[in-house]
Amino acid sequence: MKVLLVGGGGREHAIATALVRSSRVDKLYCAPGNAGIARIAECVPIGVMEFEKLTAFAREKAIDLTVISMDDPLCAGIADAFEAAGLRVFGTRKNAAIIEGSKAFSKDLMKKYGIPTAAYEIFDDAEKALAYLETSKYPIVLKASGLALGKGVLICEDREQARAGIAELMVDKKFGTAGDQIVIEEFMTGREVSALAFVDGKHYKLMTSSQDHKRIGDGDTGLNTGGMGTFSPSPFYTEEVHRFCEEHIYQKTVDAMAAEGRPFTGVLYFGLMLTQDGPKVLEYNTRFGDPETQVVLPRMKTDIVDVMDACIDGTLDQIDLEFYDNAAVCVVLASGGYPQSYEKGKVITGLDKFDGADGFYCFHAGTKFDDNGNVVTSGGRVLGVTAVGPTLKEARAAAYEAAGWIHFDGQYMRHDIGKAIDAAE
Repeated sequence: MKVLLVGGGGREHAIATALVRSSRVDKLYCAPGNAGIARIAECVPIGVMEFEKLTAFAREKAIDLTVISMDDPLCAGIADAFEAAGLRVFGTRKNAAIIEGSKAFSKDLMKKYGIPTAAYEIFDDAEKALAYLETSKYPIVLKASGLALGKGVLICEDREQARAGIAELMVDKKFGTAGDQIVIEEFMTGREVSALAFVDGKHYKLMTSSQDHKRIGDGDTGLNTGGMGTFSPSPFYTEEVHRFCEEHIYQKTVDAMAAEGRPFTGVLYFGLMLTQDGPKVLEYNTRFGDPETQVVLPRMKTDIVDVMDACIDGTLDQIDLEFYDNAAVCVVLASGGYPQSYEKGKVITGLDKFDGADGFYCFHAGTKFDDNGNVVTSGGRVLGVTAVGPTLKEARAAAYEAAGWIHFDGQYMRHDIGKAIDAAE
């Protein structure tokens, strides 16, 4: 079959790798792709928000399945556009993608259906938000309700920081219209865990657990980023946690969306906080996590196309979703200055060392070819270096060893990805 993948980041490179591993895929296209994806797929210069061009391309090439994995096009209705064109598509429809597109919606959904989450208030007026801060407990969390590339969350230690945060989100519009409405919620403490699930509107199949590292600096310090590394599985996601989430979170969320007339099909991401009062939902995403996908999919045994087909057809309950009994760690190599200002166009060397290196992956997130055919940096997060091993510690050591194979000017990475693994012993 012929498959079209829409996107061009590290997550898409990991998905593309899983797709070409499928015995059912004969030809893979990616729009727009990147320098790494170009090695395993035919990249097409069409933007992810160019719905008419994408559907026209899919019709022209007689694409059998289109896979959408990015939040912006999903929330804007790309899956609906493909369905309207009579094309088979794996991705969440617009009316269900609101679970990520509006944090206000998702918080109200959890409140209405009794899904555990942090206490919160919603504001669309900066003055009322500022007044609320006068009686708040600190630390406190401010969240842009709309899409903000995973960066619209501010943890404020005191009232002064919170006031500055409201100005940043609602007045200065650092994240554009995403900050027109904000959620102010209680600060929760505990271990964070990412749980991704395939969903067909009624049923869900949980993937293996993982844990992301959002902050730019070692020790979880500095600004929030799109993710600086991750590991899978999480030793903190115990059987007890799993049973609680099965009873109180996963199916309740799927059922809640169906009850709201917004049946969810695709990948539903549960960002969990393991608090002293039990697991609570930090956030939902309507797609594969990034960089969680870079450690989850290399461990997946079941053919990904079979699972996607079952989600589309409503037969996910008939799928046996299996993962290998191993571990994976991903270390993100970023441009110096990220997540603020950074330079592009830096030549990357050492990529050839991954050729034929069993158990190692180098997922391209922000790369392209320059006029001389060199692979150069084109984004803040440049590469995700992933290693698979028998244990988390072995996978971590291998991932950092492989990260040392790569070089580009200004290269930056955290040195403590997976450090929490040691605390689990």
